[in-house]
Amino acid sequence: MAASEAGGLDALVAKLLVPVAAASGAIVFVGFFFRDFVGEAVTGQGWVAISLVFFGSGLGYLAVLPYGGDEDEGSGDYLLRVRHTRLTTTLRAFARSQDPLSMGLPVTVFAAFFLLQAVFPTRTGAVVTAVSGTILRVGGPLFLVAMLLAVCYCAVLLLGPWGDIKLGGPETEPTYTYPTYFTLVFTAGIAAGLVFWGPAEALFHYGTPPPYFGAEPRSAAAASDALVYSLFHWGISAWSAYAVIGVPIAYFVYRRGAPLRVSTLLTPFLGVDGLDSVWGRLVDTLAVFATIGGIATSVALVSQQFLAGVAFKWDVTVGTAGPLVFVGGLTLIFVLSSATGIHRGIRRIAGLNIVLFGLFALLLVALGPRSYAVDRGAAALGRYVVHFVPLSLHTGGEWVASWTVWNWSWWFSWAPFAGLFVAALSRGRRVRTVVFTTVVATSAATVVWFLLLGGTALFVQQSGQADVLAAIAAPGGSEAVAGFPLFAALPLSELLVFLFLALIVVFMTTSADTSTLVVAILATRRGLAPSTGSIVFWGIVQGGVAVAVLLVGGAETLQALAVLTGGPFAIISLVGIAGLTRSWYRNERGHTSVIARVVDRLPTIQAHHDVDPPEKDD
Repeated sequence: MAASEAGGLDALVAKLLVPVAAASGAIVFVGFFFRDFVGEAVTGQGWVAISLVFFGSGLGYLAVLPYGGDEDEGSGDYLLRVRHTRLTTTLRAFARSQDPLSMGLPVTVFAAFFLLQAVFPTRTGAVVTAVSGTILRVGGPLFLVAMLLAVCYCAVLLLGPWGDIKLGGPETEPTYTYPTYFTLVFTAGIAAGLVFWGPAEALFHYGTPPPYFGAEPRSAAAASDALVYSLFHWGISAWSAYAVIGVPIAYFVYRRGAPLRVSTLLTPFLGVDGLDSVWGRLVDTLAVFATIGGIATSVALVSQQFLAGVAFKWDVTVGTAGPLVFVGGLTLIFVLSSATGIHRGIRRIAGLNIVLFGLFALLLVALGPRSYAVDRGAAALGRYVVHFVPLSLHTGGEWVASWTVWNWSWWFSWAPFAGLFVAALSRGRRVRTVVFTTVVATSAATVVWFLLLGGTALFVQQSGQADVLAAIAAPGGSEAVAGFPLFAALPLSELLVFLFLALIVVFMTTSADTSTLVVAILATRRGLAPSTGSIVFWGIVQGGVAVAVLLVGGAETLQALAVLTGGPFAIISLVGIAGLTRSWYRNERGHTSVIARVVDRLPTIQAHHDVDPPEKDD
């Protein structure tokens, strides 16, 4: 499609979306802040649909606005471009450009799995439960060791001489400004898990304390322990999984001319020309599996949370159609964002995400129990640092398998697409900057969020202002509902609930649009940018898997998808670390560590015996 045609169509779509956003926004505003005026006129499914129309039209408007610069600027992100073509050309290009293995195998396996789940639900569910449980128990030490090694390796890169390596030539400049770089990394990597577990995880650990600390349920000690474990599950360990995948890919892409693929991790063993071998294509296919599984798990979880918020706010039932409406609407949003490219939809919605995230955090500071959050948060942060290594190596019992190991498997299932995206953004950056941003800066933002939201949830529960645990345990309740009785106990509850629902949609969009683009890249033949048809196809596949999880799956399926797709990449991350280390020992010498620079800047102390003593007077 010619640029002028595309620009004209985008302008037309933008003009159409403005009145749609205004009309649906007015209805949502009245429903939120003047509920009695609306009454029973709108059903549960209606509120879900109207809310999605409002959020979707607003985000869609951001995505299709013209981009003032050159969308092809910079050579480092060339595979993040999208080829816009006519419909007939798109269909032909899609058929020719897809890799048969990377496309066909994941689609076939997912389709077969959910078909078995629908036809033989009891038997399939039993097998899934047994397999995932066995992997979590038997493979638990592997996940724990892989994650701890990832953290240690990131510390070496951050402080050691290899952190000085520049990803690109000496004169290469970063493609994105640092604020944009951080925004894209953070919003793509965290998704709506931040809003899903933010108000819930600390409460779970408060009601059922982790055996490592051994506190009594619902005691003051259990509250402190709960915050520590929340930080442990969402802090530097989790983000390190992305860095140990992203840094090797970035190095071999920008310093060795390898393609932007997850299989690029194997460059030290296969060579650049050998990445088209069966082993390389197998790794890329596993990456497609892991990405779709991880995203589908998250979309299914946040759909439950969004629908729980609608039901709580308007006291309505969303019915069986509610999940279909939500996932379908969300899929349209993230497909449109992904198809418009990184310079438009992906970057703009990520920026909006950060603004909403910061605004919500500031409101919690202003409206929540500040002294409680600060006191408990400071103590939890200190204990998190002190107990980090023992917690990382603690393998005891079913609790660790159900929480820590499951969390690590979930983060590793996201590592292929998040790591590849980090690599694509990092041209012109030094390795130290990449690790600092991907691990330290993102962890700091995540830790602050969990201390604020988790601390507020614990205060409300302990003080009796709301019994959130009872709402979770009630018939039909789940962890998805945790945030809504919490916000109802705070001032400006309507505004908090509205912003929270917006964060659910926007956070999920910023991860799903990125994952759609990454999967399209991995499934497209080497050397070709993904077409619009490929973007649409893989977006629909991800939405379809999420719908199947909700309709024929359940909690066991959610867990199995994360475990089965994250497990292989826990192993592949170790292979990537080994290969990168070998390559750097051979090819990268003469760099300076942070410690050496600090030592060099220390003042030189001259010895006293080098100074002649003063002469005595006669």
